[in-house]
Amino acid sequence: MTRALEADYLVVGAGASGMAFADALTRHAVVRVALVDRRHGPGGHWLDAYPFVRLHQASSFYGVASTMLGSGSIQRRGPEAGLHERAGAAEICAYYDRVLNEQLVPSGRVEFHPNCEYLGDGSFVSRVSGQRYQAGPDCRIVDARYLAPEIPATTAPPFGVAEGVRALPVNELPRLETAPAEFVIVGAGKTATDACVWLLESGVDPDSICWVRPREPWMFDRAVLQPDPAVFIGMAADIMEAASAASSPDDLFLRMEAAGVMLRIDPSVTPTMAKTPTLAQWELEQLHSIGRVVRLGHVRGVEPGRIELDDGDAAIHRDAVVVHCAASGLQYPPLIPIWGDEAITIQPVRAGFPCLAAALIGYTEATREDDAEKNRLCRPSPLSNTPTDWALMQVLGGRSSLAFAAEPDIKEWVDGVALNPARIPPEQAVDADLAAAEERFRTAVRPGIAALAELAGLSPGA
Repeated sequence: MTRALEADYLVVGAGASGMAFADALTRHAVVRVALVDRRHGPGGHWLDAYPFVRLHQASSFYGVASTMLGSGSIQRRGPEAGLHERAGAAEICAYYDRVLNEQLVPSGRVEFHPNCEYLGDGSFVSRVSGQRYQAGPDCRIVDARYLAPEIPATTAPPFGVAEGVRALPVNELPRLETAPAEFVIVGAGKTATDACVWLLESGVDPDSICWVRPREPWMFDRAVLQPDPAVFIGMAADIMEAASAASSPDDLFLRMEAAGVMLRIDPSVTPTMAKTPTLAQWELEQLHSIGRVVRLGHVRGVEPGRIELDDGDAAIHRDAVVVHCAASGLQYPPLIPIWGDEAITIQPVRAGFPCLAAALIGYTEATREDDAEKNRLCRPSPLSNTPTDWALMQVLGGRSSLAFAAEPDIKEWVDGVALNPARIPPEQAVDADLAAAEERFRTAVRPGIAALAELAGLSPGA
């Protein structure tokens, strides 16, 4: 028997985007929300993340708008002393559990349906009990899975593994019972850098690590992405100034590197990947100790003693452990209107900071009636993969930011939430360093956006 769902909104996905949307919506509108997820609790891919993962950004930039993740404190000890705290997987999962069970559900306006599979057309089924649910015709569907990442724990290796090879996802590294003769790390993104740093911090000899990097990545220096508006706005000014002087997307990144914004692992190779997670200087120093790097394209297959790659073979120890860090991570579906005929599809609406985007979409849904007006205010922007993509992301995200910031109530709301990296707390409003950064940004932003549009291949006036 199918049970009728009494809800105004059916949010499919209780990860970061779904939680941020539901939180902002129910804080600003008297509505009933059903939150559905195929996992056993809220938190999305964090429930499957490798145990030593940490946010690559400050904790305060992540989570829901009503409740800060962490305490907003600055690290006092360790290699990141002076930088803001970064939560790990366990803390993030506990945070989402508290937000759901101590705030959203007790409000009486949110009900959570875990272990459920969404079937489409407003219906879903419990994977445990078999109970089916059906939303009414007036219930709005919210798709919070459109950009759900693919991670090694839930994605098979994109290469063949012959019999006799020990291949495991990065999640299994802490569970090894005997040390192998060699670790072969496959991947070039944040997961791979985390795996390498964890191994080195665990005492593994750098000569016992073989790092297969199909592409070289650009990464933000974590020190410039901090909850300090003078630092963040100064970094934004650096980007705009670099863009105005750049002759190509590669030249843009080299200029940002010179300005202290971007990092690359190998200064002798120009990266082609620009997903741009953050990396700290201490991590970079650790990664430099790994001498054996294989750059022969993507892995096609692994057999005892050998890796087959696009551009040749590489020898490995027959006792090597091959660590799968090669899931695609970010997804790149086409941009579509956020408010569509079938669903509200959560997407970024500015460059980076997806939790802020989802919360902003929730706030806009709560405070505006007309879908066309909502789409005018919240324009989707893409995630980046290459330097050219990155320039496009900055252009479209910047234009979207100008649109919603022109609305007084939205600007006031955005300026009051910790998820916004550019917000200026009242106590810093008269800071001299901040004033100087703001002046630099005001001067550089228009020519910078125009230059970024040209670098991204947009025609004038597009």
